[in-house]
Amino acid sequence: MSGRVAHAPVPLLPAPQLLLFLLQVAALLAVAFVLGRLASRLGMPAVVGELSAGLLLGPTLLDHLAPGLAAWLLPKQADQFHLLDAVGQIGVLLLVGVTGIEVDFLLLRRRGTTVLRVATAGLLLPLGLGVATGLLLPASLIPGGTDRVVFALFLGVAMCLSALPVIAKTLTDLRLLHRNIGQLILVTGMVDDAFGWLMLSIVAAMAATALHVGTIVVSVLTLLAIVLAAASVGRPLVRLALRLAERTGGSTGVVTVATIVMLACGAGTQALGMEAVFGAFVGGVLVGSSGGVARAALAPLNAIVLAFFAPLFFATAGLRVDLTALGRPVVLLTGLVVLTVAVVGKFAGAFVGGLASRLNKWESLALGAGMNARGVVEIVIAMVGLRLGVLSTETYTIVVLVAIVTSLMAPPILRVAMRRVEYTVEESFRARRSGASLAQRADSG
Repeated sequence: MSGRVAHAPVPLLPAPQLLLFLLQVAALLAVAFVLGRLASRLGMPAVVGELSAGLLLGPTLLDHLAPGLAAWLLPKQADQFHLLDAVGQIGVLLLVGVTGIEVDFLLLRRRGTTVLRVATAGLLLPLGLGVATGLLLPASLIPGGTDRVVFALFLGVAMCLSALPVIAKTLTDLRLLHRNIGQLILVTGMVDDAFGWLMLSIVAAMAATALHVGTIVVSVLTLLAIVLAAASVGRPLVRLALRLAERTGGSTGVVTVATIVMLACGAGTQALGMEAVFGAFVGGVLVGSSGGVARAALAPLNAIVLAFFAPLFFATAGLRVDLTALGRPVVLLTGLVVLTVAVVGKFAGAFVGGLASRLNKWESLALGAGMNARGVVEIVIAMVGLRLGVLSTETYTIVVLVAIVTSLMAPPILRVAMRRVEYTVEESFRARRSGASLAQRADSG
């Protein structure tokens, strides 16, 4: 008799579940594509329409207009929904990663002081205003048993975060990634988000147990370790891997290795207790700064991310949002107050930081508009707060409202401001290097 233990084969995905998943992907992509093109026709980036796709097909609209269709196409079953979530998570990681590829470190070395000033002002002002607002909100909106200080700190963290995925897609749609202001928005957003995720881990620990000095120390040391490891070990390894991939597999090999780097870095930061999005951005920066291959070799990756993964992610994110909760007057009024505080805090913080760094008013306005976009990251934060019991259903809806409105505000303000910002020779060179056409550069000016 053999000593080997027999194991039952792992069951395959049932055919009905696979069929429904394919129909869901097709429907979400179709609606996201149509609304994205419509948004472009109206002078707004496609991301605006893509974000709206999930709202139309989710509990905000379709569940009320056609409940039978909604229950059939998008049933509220965790195992079915998680299929979409998995693809969406890969999409957001790759979107943030390909954005990190475009970061220009020569510009950052020259404008490091500007980044520091804008990031600091863009953090402290919204954080302070958010905490103060949380301390003053009606007690009826705070879940029973939740400490008001913890709630206020959580709201402050939510107010100071930006949304790298939405910023990345907006800058890409507006063809502003190669502009100096676009680069500053990306990097200051990354700095703010790194601090925000750090603060979120501390507040989450406070909500779960109690605040300990060790929690803060470990979180800070983890962030520093990630940055140092990426700069000292990660960069030469990625450079070597990309060169080998280009020699043996051409553009296909380069895309494969770049994808592996982004996903692996995302997995690494997730394992260390930080968000995978931050790791994916670091992975993209490593790929872009390695100097191992030409940027043109990565064009296929950029195309598939922008055409498939990103629209599907944005559409999927809206499926959990139900804006009908705003029908209650107290929730709506509180939502408007929190929205005003969020916009004033982030916008004013980045604007003042820009002026303090000797940027002109239009450049500072563009910085404020870009960093004010909260998008899906804010929705993720809201989900975390709901899971921890820090947010009630009403305050969750309010945070989601902030995410949607600030994302819609960013594109038109960026367009107006950037038309008045002079186009530089350096930006032209950066546009050619990343494969931008003359027509695209003319549009962004």
